[in-house]
Amino acid sequence: MNTTISLLSSKKAELFFELIKNNKHRLEDFFAGTVKRTNTLSDTIQYCLEVDERISFQQYLPYLIIDEVNNKVIGFIDFKNIDWSIPKAELGAFIDLNYEGKGIVTKTFNNLLEEVIKKHQFKKLFCRISKDNTRSIRLALRCGFKQEGIIRSDYRTTKGELIDLNYYGKVI
Repeated sequence: MNTTISLLSSKKAELFFELIKNNKHRLEDFFAGTVKRTNTLSDTIQYCLEVDERISFQQYLPYLIIDEVNNKVIGFIDFKNIDWSIPKAELGAFIDLNYEGKGIVTKTFNNLLEEVIKKHQFKKLFCRISKDNTRSIRLALRCGFKQEGIIRSDYRTTKGELIDLNYYGKVI
């Protein structure tokens, strides 16, 4: 499958809205903030305008995975919680349910990591992943991340449950 990567922008808000809407049930707990802010197309446009500003200040780097054949957004990888004093960033990723298990995220994740590390000179990347999210754990491990620990009571799900997260790091 031929895919491209593109920074999320307000120009792509409608495509992003469709991706979130189609995967909302899978994303509610671990992309809670994004899901909460993208309930309607109007909300998503406003969210993406704010993202445009955060990108301009290099506070957030969200990328869309686009299927070139039908120009459909099929996945998302973001660099967040960026600390330029190190420099380091936290990563998150998901793929549309219909494209899951095809190696798209692994390939794209690895390529994007290489590009972003080179461009921004990150020294460390990390992921915080629920122990129950086995697909994301496998992705992190396949991409060279190593489990460094468990962060207790680190995240509140949309259901209000306070959960532990596994911490995976990759030193560059």
